Amino acid sequence: MTPGPGTYYDPTGAHYGIPTYPWRLAPDGLATRRQLRARGLRPGGQEVAAQLLRPRRRREPLTAFLYRIDLALPVRPMTPGRWAALAAANRARRTCPSCGRDARYTIPTSLGECLTCADAQSHAA
Repeated sequence: MTPGPGTYYDPTGAHYGIPTYPWRLAPDGLATRRQLRARGLRPGGQEVAAQLLRPRRRREPLTAFLYRIDLALPVRPMTPGRWAALAAANRARRTCPSCGRDARYTIPTSLGECLTCADAQSHAA
């Protein structure tokens, strides 16, 4: 049987080691990484302040770590060098190692080459 939401209420951290709250019941002043990012913030090296736990059937609970909003730092701006590095990384993900062409899409890692080369290889086999 799946534990109820009250099972994960441990604001002192006595049971889980850090303050733990049920899903969607975090106190004000705490946010997940995604929530910080939506506000233009980042954790900035701070320790995890608390966690949220959501029960799941036949698996361990889903965990989301919470950070203090007052200690969060602004997101670092993208510099021209970072933009260039990101463009080069995306270009490398689109370049087929077999034919060397830009596939204009991210090459699936399961194939390791563009769809044209993978299709030609499967027909040859």
